[in-house]
Amino acid sequence: MIEIKKEGVLFTKTDLEFENEGVLNPAVMREGDSVHLFYRAVRKGNHSSIGYCRLDGPLTLAERWDKPFMIPEFEYECHGVEDARLVKIDNLYYLTYTAYDGTNARSALATSLDLKHFTKQGIIVPPVTYAEFVFLVESADKVNNNYYGNQKFYYQKADPEKKIMLWDKNVVFFPRKINSKLVFLHRIRPGIQIVSVNNLKELTREFWKNYFLNLQDHIVLDPVYAHESSYIGSGCPPIETEHGWLLIYHGVEETNHGIVYSACAALLDLNDPSKELARLPCALFSPEYEWELYGNVDNVVFPTGTALFGNTLFIYYGAADTHIACASISLSALIAELLSYTAKDEK
Repeated sequence: MIEIKKEGVLFTKTDLEFENEGVLNPAVMREGDSVHLFYRAVRKGNHSSIGYCRLDGPLTLAERWDKPFMIPEFEYECHGVEDARLVKIDNLYYLTYTAYDGTNARSALATSLDLKHFTKQGIIVPPVTYAEFVFLVESADKVNNNYYGNQKFYYQKADPEKKIMLWDKNVVFFPRKINSKLVFLHRIRPGIQIVSVNNLKELTREFWKNYFLNLQDHIVLDPVYAHESSYIGSGCPPIETEHGWLLIYHGVEETNHGIVYSACAALLDLNDPSKELARLPCALFSPEYEWELYGNVDNVVFPTGTALFGNTLFIYYGAADTHIACASISLSALIAELLSYTAKDEK
């Protein structure tokens, strides 16, 4: 088995109003010896903004803002901006996050040239209701019915009189263009899907309609193992290696002790990342310490960003939806472990 080192809690909530309930799920960008974290900051009442801090090296807190870096500004995000991920493609930073309006949770995008000033580009996931989505995928009759059997999940979330949009979260861009196209992962329960476009203006209603009529062709990963049996979701931005794209994602299992979130790992093809090459048959790491087992949401490790120092990969994650923590692992050892579990072996 591969060795994971839990580095522990890096930092936690403060008495500041914008983060007095919890801090979690940071977007991560290493530049030089600094690691920038854009983390979800939650104030009482479950309203979220994005906070900012900077690390010297992978673990030492050097700077932390006492005010939010990004706040809700539009109706589609009026209840929170949450769970950001961050990549740099060419000279542009892409920060994706979940925009929550109190009823609907959908992925949005902000971009920046300097990592300081971000321009919000709006919602980038399908502008369709859950009912429309069900109609389209049922019409295609090709996809596992787990994709349109989530009525209980959707209709317990909101007033039935409200317009319930399709929840599409965990948008994570690949950190470079692939075959000259922008490529990103996203999550409609229970699996992880992929989108490839020349530019984001292509993401029209008509695009998504055709996409859903062929949804089976766009599924990258579906749950396979016990630790991910309920659903999975994109975690950290993919990491390019000579053997493929390393994807650290989250898996969810419903147990006798409640729902458990674990960190998982898979390898995708470099030139066609819709192809799964390998996947670990067990969790990369799971909740085990008190700060992962107990918090605002118990039994959660939720990876959202990484930084590579030498051969050591540092994985930053939300712990029990309360703290920001870090785990480290040998990148080469993880790749070697993955390569011992090819996709053909697990079918």
